Amino acid sequence: MFKIDVKHIRKFIILIIVSVLVPQSMFPQKTENRGTNDLENYVELNEKEQRLIDFKDTEESLKLKLVQLGVINKSRMKHNALPVKLDILASRVANKMCREAAENGYIGHWNMAGEEPYLRYAFAGGYDHVSENAYGEWSSDSYNISQIGDLMESGHGKFMAERAPYDGHKQNIIDKSHNWVGIGFYLSGRQFRYYEEFIDRYFEFENIPDEVGIGEQFNIKVRTNGKSYLYYLIIYRENRPHPLAPAQISKKGSYRDFTSELYKDIYAWDLSAYRNGTSYEIPLTFSKEGLYYIQIFSDNKEITKPASLNTKGKAPESGIVIKVHK
Repeated sequence: MFKIDVKHIRKFIILIIVSVLVPQSMFPQKTENRGTNDLENYVELNEKEQRLIDFKDTEESLKLKLVQLGVINKSRMKHNALPVKLDILASRVANKMCREAAENGYIGHWNMAGEEPYLRYAFAGGYDHVSENAYGEWSSDSYNISQIGDLMESGHGKFMAERAPYDGHKQNIIDKSHNWVGIGFYLSGRQFRYYEEFIDRYFEFENIPDEVGIGEQFNIKVRTNGKSYLYYLIIYRENRPHPLAPAQISKKGSYRDFTSELYKDIYAWDLSAYRNGTSYEIPLTFSKEGLYYIQIFSDNKEITKPASLNTKGKAPESGIVIKVHK
């Protein structure tokens, strides 16, 4: 969706509404008041994280993001959603997207490699579910670095000002299933980009391969918090993405959080057979080349016998992507 800010004739604002569609389908402590200890903690986490190191935040950037985190959590609290924490990896994923979008003059949910948000986050090493908000702005004058905080807050404010039924950004922000968020920004001359990557993180994962061969059997290990059980696992397949030009990306609008090709689903009673304590060891094989996107849902009750299942109102709690080659 495209909007022009008529109050500031020299500035043009683009909002891309995230319409994350799912099939019919641990929270952190409050973070609105940030102090020295919070900054020190995030600086330490930032130093330890080695993925996407080229898009690492400076300490000054982290300070700006912690202020913006307070803005986001204030919006969530107004709608009875618990605060989220700042995720370092998701922030770097957002930084990377913001830089490419600003330097190439586009705004959207695909990058120029043709990757959607769940692919970009997974290829960076993430296994959790991600939901993206994207904002862009440009001016006839060059921006100043001192404006970044105000620009981020303004972009978030545009999201929150949306009204149903065209309020995809707002609904993403106040979604109660989110417990982490990545914040990205990039300012390049007359271009500014701001992205929010909301994360649903409820599992720990082990033995997740980046790539496997056709017919190669492997196991993925999923560990719950001991208070929930795996309810449903669904796998979508898609071809590897094709490059996109900036103009193509800007025209694409919203994205779907699944593909048109359902490869496999595993129900609660079958998943229960793979449980040992709080861990599940799930065997998988893939029969065709491509990318396989795995979403997992949970429930507070274990189902061990065939029954009616419904994921409506449940949020996916994983965003695993595995490449399959010949």
